[in-house]
Amino acid sequence: MHRIKAIAMDVDGVLTDGGVWWGPNGEEWKRFCFADIMGLSLARKSGMVIGLMSGENSPLVDRFASKLGIGDVDKDCKDKASALRAFSERHGLGLQEICFIGDDVNDLPALNIAGLGACPADARPSIRKHCQVVTKLPGGNGAVREVVDMLLGSAKMAAKP
Repeated sequence: MHRIKAIAMDVDGVLTDGGVWWGPNGEEWKRFCFADIMGLSLARKSGMVIGLMSGENSPLVDRFASKLGIGDVDKDCKDKASALRAFSERHGLGLQEICFIGDDVNDLPALNIAGLGACPADARPSIRKHCQVVTKLPGGNGAVREVVDMLLGSAKMAAKP
């Protein structure tokens, strides 16, 4: 297996619990988990490239990416396999060097071409059967951190003599 050098992921259902709150004046709110935020920070510090690929065109995705210093954001993404190929090319990586984390049917094409497919525990059953990694935690509640910890732990184990 090739060493994973990048993580690309869906947002809703992966970094969030898949829910959305709408305020009385049309505001949209989403909840992000600090364990996942720390996990992405640790991944970036280790040298991994991070990408977000959301089917939504939400300014909250931009705000999240800005806060974490993630410059590779693809919003309103309707073809995640093409987006993952473009991400791979932009960063000079082979698809086998990328972990993709998704939770629903629109993520399946990217999951199928990534070197490592991962999903949260509460991903759709049709998605879980296509993933090499199914986390113990649900989306928006530490699932991304679980994947990052696994990847960073594997890298440390591989680095030992």
